[in-house]
Amino acid sequence: MNTPNRGTSAPETQARQPVYYLSHGGGSWPYISGSFRAMFQPLEHSLRNLPSQLPAPPRAVLVVRSHGITPRFAVSTGERPGMIYDYGGFPEEMYRIHYPAPGSPDIAAQVADRLEANGWKTDRDAERGFDHGTYSLLKPIYPDANMPVVQLSLREDMNPHEHFAIGQALAPLRDEGVLILGSGQSFHNLGLRGPQATSASVMFDRWLHSVMQEPDAKTRHDALMNWEYAPAARLAHPSEDHLIPLMVVAGAAREAPPVCVFRDYLAGVASSAFRFGGADQAPIFTAI
Repeated sequence: MNTPNRGTSAPETQARQPVYYLSHGGGSWPYISGSFRAMFQPLEHSLRNLPSQLPAPPRAVLVVRSHGITPRFAVSTGERPGMIYDYGGFPEEMYRIHYPAPGSPDIAAQVADRLEANGWKTDRDAERGFDHGTYSLLKPIYPDANMPVVQLSLREDMNPHEHFAIGQALAPLRDEGVLILGSGQSFHNLGLRGPQATSASVMFDRWLHSVMQEPDAKTRHDALMNWEYAPAARLAHPSEDHLIPLMVVAGAAREAPPVCVFRDYLAGVASSAFRFGGADQAPIFTAI
């Protein structure tokens, strides 16, 4: 595992931003009305509340993307990212929506420089557009699309130790006004439906909450690194792409303990989100 060093020199220190592991929901849900949108109402309320939890408006958002998996880490560097419609079965107009947030080549360069300074070969991708793991997450948080956004891919080996370590390397960006968001979902098995999915999601969610409530950071870290031994782990995550952003976030959190900021059922499965650091904020959840 790479051991992070101090990386590149930092600009003037700002208020330290918290870090989040969040659910981006299903497809293009913030752009849809009716019953499908209604399923995500508690999630939408939680995401809209996020800016009020920050110590100051960030300079930019770094989204760690469950929908970006590359041979090595890749950072989006474009000034005006386009759109990627990586879903199917939605109304035709959902393939014409646009989230016109700017990119931030300067922040992207800082991200890439920090990773490379710590030994990770990193691609700089000026062509990568926003996928739904980015724009469906950010639409409720920054509806005016006026916040610069940089995307960071996952590495295809999905090694939790390596992803935790890159979070450690990126942690200083929090003091430079960068808000780091892990975009995924705490249960993600599109092939499982009905009571089986609900039961598996609840089992994994309860394990995840027990880990997040662990006061000792090392014990919490060790449990996350061994997540495959959790109850219903591979039913909850047959592929761990929607969970690994949590490892990056946990690494970037330093010693900050997590707080649940969302816990509810999404389309019949238990889903939870967490913030590390920042002011106290009551969680929004139903009994699970």
